[in-house]
Amino acid sequence: MTQELISIPSVNPFGQEPGVGLREQEVGLRYAELLTEVGCEVLVDEVSAGRPNVIGVLKGSRPGPTLLLTGHLDTVDVTDYDDPFTARIEDGRLYGRGSCDMKAALAAFVEVARVINEHDADFAGELMIAGIADEEDRMIGSVHWSEHGPVPDFAVVGEPTSLKVCPAHKGQYGAKFRTFGTAVHSSIRSEGVNAIEKMADLIAGFADYNDELDSRPAHPLCGNATFSIGTINGGEVMSTVPNFCEIEADRRMVPGETVDQVLAEYNDRLHAVAAADSEFRYELDGPTMSSAVLDTPLDHPIVTTVADETETVLGTPAIIEAFTGATDAPNFHCPAVIMGPGSIAQAHTLDEFVPLSELEAATKIYLRVALSLLS
Repeated sequence: MTQELISIPSVNPFGQEPGVGLREQEVGLRYAELLTEVGCEVLVDEVSAGRPNVIGVLKGSRPGPTLLLTGHLDTVDVTDYDDPFTARIEDGRLYGRGSCDMKAALAAFVEVARVINEHDADFAGELMIAGIADEEDRMIGSVHWSEHGPVPDFAVVGEPTSLKVCPAHKGQYGAKFRTFGTAVHSSIRSEGVNAIEKMADLIAGFADYNDELDSRPAHPLCGNATFSIGTINGGEVMSTVPNFCEIEADRRMVPGETVDQVLAEYNDRLHAVAAADSEFRYELDGPTMSSAVLDTPLDHPIVTTVADETETVLGTPAIIEAFTGATDAPNFHCPAVIMGPGSIAQAHTLDEFVPLSELEAATKIYLRVALSLLS
């Protein structure tokens, strides 16, 4: 099943016009068929043209909670990837784009539903399985869910964690900083204002920002917040004093922080630079990217159950830590855990793979979690 899902290209368009292979529609429709075949009631909810969320539901014999098993249908691009959609097995590993990130988990969820349905397992409430669009870019699928979808009681997101249990992760806030100048010929530079030099002053104003963030009390799993400048663009030709420069910065927030707090910190530093230079003109534009923090209490049943069942299947105590990236999890508005087969170190690489042993173990863990929480 994982091999079949890998063979159906579902590369995120990342702002391009969606089309065959550059959208989730083809893999989403096949995923809907797989869920239907194992007894789920299925809804294909088109978030935007060719970009669906696929939701399958198995209903129990009596009222009870809803457990969501979910992952994203899209993958990153395949530039320079040799034969990315031919899913091959070598040395106990399944290779191909999307193998660990995260079509293996999507297949495991279907297998859980198949086992429960074929064995007429008695359970309460609902098992909900969802393939979500656009996690790799703007998260339009889970944002749409947050506005229109049901609120489950708890969720497991199958991102690759090497079967570690991750009840927390940082949030992300992207923003663009722009500085403005006055363009003149570079031979008379003193008559202009150089926007790139003003950007250098702005960057200098943030030089000790990470030191400040590191000085604050660390979150027990997520550690400290971070600030990173990722892109810069300015000027047109060497012989012209530039009148424009722009950077885009990534701010990772830890649980307890808010976007308003981040913006206040940004503005304090920008105002300090402006106070020292009457020619400093700037603009702050955001968010260019935004995702919320995840901070599920360690004693919540979704955490303790996933940890207990992981220990049962693996035979060793579960490792509990923060997930390194941002995920769809906070957009489901319920206590959630990130746990799945494969390593995040293999995601987005040119030899992406998932160990078959982890795919099998993850499936057993998901099944035991479902039967425990819905018993």
